Amino acid sequence: MADMTDLGLLEARHRLAARELSAKELTEAHLAAMIEARPLNAFITETPELALAAAEASDARLARGEGGLLEGLPIAIKDLFCTKGVQTTAGSRILEGFVPPYESTVTQRLWAEGAVPLGKTNLDEFAMGSSNVTSHFGPVRSPWTRASDNADLVPGGSSGGSAAAVAARIALAATGTDTGGSIRQPAAFCGITGIKPTYGRCSRFGVVAFASSLDQPGAFGRSVEDSALLLQAMAGYDPNDSTSADLAVPDWTASLKGKVKGLRIGVPKEYRVDAMPAEIEKLWQQGADWLRAEGAEIVEIALPHTKYALPTYYIIAPAEASSNLARYDGMRYGLRVEGETLADMYKKTRAAGFGTEVKRRVMIGTYVLSAGYYDAYYLKAQKVRRRIVEDFEQAFGKVDAILTPTAPSAAFRAGEKMDDPVAMYLNDVFTVPSSLAGLPAISVPAGLSAEGLPLGLQVIGKAWDEQTVLDVGLAIERAAAFAVMPYGLG
Repeated sequence: MADMTDLGLLEARHRLAARELSAKELTEAHLAAMIEARPLNAFITETPELALAAAEASDARLARGEGGLLEGLPIAIKDLFCTKGVQTTAGSRILEGFVPPYESTVTQRLWAEGAVPLGKTNLDEFAMGSSNVTSHFGPVRSPWTRASDNADLVPGGSSGGSAAAVAARIALAATGTDTGGSIRQPAAFCGITGIKPTYGRCSRFGVVAFASSLDQPGAFGRSVEDSALLLQAMAGYDPNDSTSADLAVPDWTASLKGKVKGLRIGVPKEYRVDAMPAEIEKLWQQGADWLRAEGAEIVEIALPHTKYALPTYYIIAPAEASSNLARYDGMRYGLRVEGETLADMYKKTRAAGFGTEVKRRVMIGTYVLSAGYYDAYYLKAQKVRRRIVEDFEQAFGKVDAILTPTAPSAAFRAGEKMDDPVAMYLNDVFTVPSSLAGLPAISVPAGLSAEGLPLGLQVIGKAWDEQTVLDVGLAIERAAAFAVMPYGLG
């Protein structure tokens, strides 16, 4: 059973097609692994009955020589995607027990391609967080521990449940969403690959909204190829999403070669932040050396407005969140706490239903959108966002992709930064700029910290050029040859 859960997405696909194993056997192995891994708290809702039914249907299709891109492959879904007939909570008490009557476009596409639904993964409440400790359903524990102790570590956030599930070998792959780094940072912390595509590449229809101009579904896998395959199944135009791009989805997996010879790779000087650990700087240099050895040219570039990216993000994202979360008022779905008046019911419902971090961001967002402050904060942040976009446009006039660290540190202990929101927000320092610009970016595991924890490198690409991002990522993956398993799994 264990060797089945060690398979990659593509390898399992090949073995299923060759009838070397059945979808039911593969699914049963993952369901058993899920039970053993419950102490990680990676899942909010497990769906074993649905998984087995889907696996049996996949076996029937495979026997007929039919099957989609993901036929018979067990995957996990971040509990931010609406799933018809299956509880969708966004990690919040206010949506506990909510069962959507419809399916998100992304998950509908995955089921149409034959994917097997293992369940809904845990996340920071409404995707607001960088550690996966703000969920109403409890924190997710990383499958990794430090070499020096067995203290619980965070898996990153907000898509920490998905990242932990893939790293712990309880799902072949998983969906995530990325608003400011919520796929890439957990991927780095958990030693796996995670890609955020260009904004508009994947439909947001049926994805519980945090910040609508930033949210973008993406993919986790244990390799660049696996992430490319899952993303290929997820992506595509959707008329239900006004921000969805009417573009054909390339066959990224077939075109993936990992060749970087002749490419110009930018290294932004502004990403050398104060007090960046020496091991992060060293890994970044190592990544540049690997690409140079494969024939790429390394070019120093300038992204001068990078220093304003975090404050800009933490004005725009909370502002959009305060608007999006206004719908959770106890009237139509989710939690309701009765009050003496309608306004009293609203206040009691939202006070009881939202956690501390969500309340903090709603209050910040309400403040920056309020009369007298809109121009000073929100409007100014939008102007700075435009400057950040222009920085990237100028840089991509000179280079084909950009190489940076993914996160400023390895995973930290659970609760370590909870009392300092600013320290927590700084986890997104390398990922937020490309989110503001809507660009594709991937995190690839590239080395270990002094404490034996995974460290990732990030590749940022031009809009709609996921292929180059994947190829550069694959070149790094091959050079790094990262094969370390989380503690207890090796």
